[in-house]
Amino acid sequence: MNARAARTAAATGTSRLLSRPMLLLLVASVGGMGGFYLLLSVLPLYAATAGGGGVGAGLTTGAMMLATVLAEPAVPWFLARFGHRAVVGAGLLLLGLPSAVLSLWSSFPLTLGVCLARGVGLGIVVVAGTALAAELAPPGRRSESLGLYGVSLGVPSVLGLPAGVWLSDRLGFEPVFLLTAALTLLALPAVAGLPARRATRVTQDERLSGDPGVRKGTPDGPLGAAANRSLVRPTLILGAATFASGVLVTFLPLALLGGPSHLAVVALLVQASVAPLARWGAGWWGDRRGSSSLLLPAVLAVALGTAGLVRLESPVTVIVSMVLFGAGFGAVQNVTLATMFERVPCSGFGRVSVVWNLAFDAGMGLGAVGFGLLIDRTGYPWGFAVTAVLLLAVLVPAWHDRRYVQAETA
Repeated sequence: MNARAARTAAATGTSRLLSRPMLLLLVASVGGMGGFYLLLSVLPLYAATAGGGGVGAGLTTGAMMLATVLAEPAVPWFLARFGHRAVVGAGLLLLGLPSAVLSLWSSFPLTLGVCLARGVGLGIVVVAGTALAAELAPPGRRSESLGLYGVSLGVPSVLGLPAGVWLSDRLGFEPVFLLTAALTLLALPAVAGLPARRATRVTQDERLSGDPGVRKGTPDGPLGAAANRSLVRPTLILGAATFASGVLVTFLPLALLGGPSHLAVVALLVQASVAPLARWGAGWWGDRRGSSSLLLPAVLAVALGTAGLVRLESPVTVIVSMVLFGAGFGAVQNVTLATMFERVPCSGFGRVSVVWNLAFDAGMGLGAVGFGLLIDRTGYPWGFAVTAVLLLAVLVPAWHDRRYVQAETA
């Protein structure tokens, strides 16, 4: 039986995707990311009123993402030293509990401190959760497990972003701070059911299974996975897609100012709703047909969705573009993550999770900064056009990666 047939047989077998530990991981992730997204747009508003002004509003997000990027490489060491329960629990506490302090005192330095703490919590939760979702996957269903985990990260963004702004506008900031702390604390009991320790070695059964994920030669160290050359192309492709995502979430509302009422809100809601579904669907397909078959179409959908924003004057074109972008972006997330996990042994899952999340966060930040510098010279339509051309260029490494997979499985 070839590798693809083995994946199909396993995926359609009796192994349960929603095991008890996996279900508890999803509960913890929804609680943590719900607390993250609930304040993502609220804290910049709060900072502006707490003495920080417009610059301070931007610094809140910048400080949080900086703390996230700095914390992520250390997470595999923490997992090996303390185990999943303690590490994920600490991440949830850092995401939610500091926000309650803001309901008692109001100052811009304190707000930045809360953002730094939340950034560390975010880095812990996403790296630990991604690695654990791969470890908990039943045989032959890793891509689908990662897709399901992606839904637990995406759904809170659809609900939390508008809910946080709506609640702060009607009830004030303090109730939202307390709600965020309560949401993350409610997720803590789920942590008790997570595995105490991560997998540290590959079993003989795994080596004999023919699973392409069991490979020797993965370097050691927190970022050792980055030295694996087979991971370079997926990392580059993910970074390019998140670069475009950083552009859209930051600048689409500004680009649509003066257009139809609420078009930007609807467009971002459509994108945020489609992406998690596409991420799950890509996982289902990947376990049955192979993830690599989706890489080229996913990158093309992201590029076409970005290119469609050249016609900002057409609401229909904007919404269709967001559907395309969301579908492609969700698929890219799942395909690159599943592909990277396939190319390392189980002992390397934590390091792959670090590399993947670093590429995601760095791409988002660079997209926002780079596009901001570009549009001063080009304007929004040409800026989106240039971004789309850059994405089309990524089709080249996507094509080479597919050939690499075909050669490996031949």
